[in-house]
Amino acid sequence: MATQPSVSDHVTERCVTCGGKTTHGVRVEIRTESQKEENAEFSREPYRITTCNECGVETATRMNNA
Repeated sequence: MATQPSVSDHVTERCVTCGGKTTHGVRVEIRTESQKEENAEFSREPYRITTCNECGVETATRMNNA
């Protein structure tokens, strides 16, 4: 379960699949990590989602890895 993502402009980043620098769409999503309904409100974490405009591969990176 995720909330509405916030969207930013396209950025140039390295794509592992394409093997070079390509433009990517970038957004931030708040994702619920717990499958248990009673813990869901405490398990919401921000993720940076990038999508390669060349090959379409999407990558999600948790933003607050401590």
